[in-house]
Amino acid sequence: SIFLNKILQRSLLKNASITLIESKVKFATRLAEVGKLEPPKKAESYLTGQLFLHKIFAYRGVVLFPWVARVYDRDFPNNKQDKEAGDNQSSTNTSPSTSSASTTSSEDKEVKGRSHTFYQVLIDSRDCPFIRAQTEAVTFLGNQEGSRSLYAIPGLDYVSHDDILPYSTKEKNPLHHELFDKFLTHVPTQDPPYVAQDTLKAWQKKNHPWLELSDVHKETTDNVRITVIPFYMGSRDNQNSLVYWWRYCIRMENLGTKTVQLRERHWRIFSLSGTLETVRGRGVVGHEPILSQSTPAFQYSSHVSLQAPSGHMWGTFRMEREDGYTFDCRIPPFSLESKTDEENPNPPTFGT
Repeated sequence: SIFLNKILQRSLLKNASITLIESKVKFATRLAEVGKLEPPKKAESYLTGQLFLHKIFAYRGVVLFPWVARVYDRDFPNNKQDKEAGDNQSSTNTSPSTSSASTTSSEDKEVKGRSHTFYQVLIDSRDCPFIRAQTEAVTFLGNQEGSRSLYAIPGLDYVSHDDILPYSTKEKNPLHHELFDKFLTHVPTQDPPYVAQDTLKAWQKKNHPWLELSDVHKETTDNVRITVIPFYMGSRDNQNSLVYWWRYCIRMENLGTKTVQLRERHWRIFSLSGTLETVRGRGVVGHEPILSQSTPAFQYSSHVSLQAPSGHMWGTFRMEREDGYTFDCRIPPFSLESKTDEENPNPPTFGT
């Protein structure tokens, strides 16, 4: 909520541990203590069981385990002047990251991949109705032979190190999620006091192939930053030919002061089989989100299939400002790569 975001902004400026409060109705009629804010970590990763507030979407969550991804940021400064402009434009904190030898290209500009920490997290179900993001973004293929079904895990998300605002609480069960007490157990003598159970370790190992986050792509146009994270989901037989599936998560974020609204999407999808598909339409997933200073971000997931083991996607979002000015916001190109040496995993089992 706007109310919670303002509290977080003030607390960060004070750089102190304070008591956080929440409001879960449009007009504040109920306040409840959440916990005490802790200083964000810069060079050190967060541990399993760390409670946090999402810096952008303001939901409560808990860290399950980390992923190290290669981030291809087309806005990464190439000189001191660009760096200063980038620092003024972005409000994110520095997090554990290192340069990578991997590169990709956009037009004539080489983009280096840099290692960056992300976290697999659970979202508090009480906050799901108030998040400007899909809370069932993690999907996978069914394991029945010939099945075309897609399944979703509610309340599972990927969060950048920069978006973690850690907090602590004395509650034994601080998060409402059906998997919280299956994955974590309360150990008051530990820090954080929520420790991974064997169930979580087994679940992570079994479902690693379809959960794994490897590449992240970013690009900014006119103060609107687009972040794309693709995931390979596996393949399915379809009339004696294989169809390969991916899901991709997209976050759009307004870094400026002028309100913009997404009006149209324009995708180009290239398959290794030689086909090039163009997709145009109004909005995304049935929405034309407004990105303002009070609600600067929107996140969604979708799926794409190819009759080839690899391909590429890129495109634009048509944005409109309040004064009627429109511009095309670039979606950074990203690869669709299959994992032919791995079997498509079965749907996850959580144990009891």
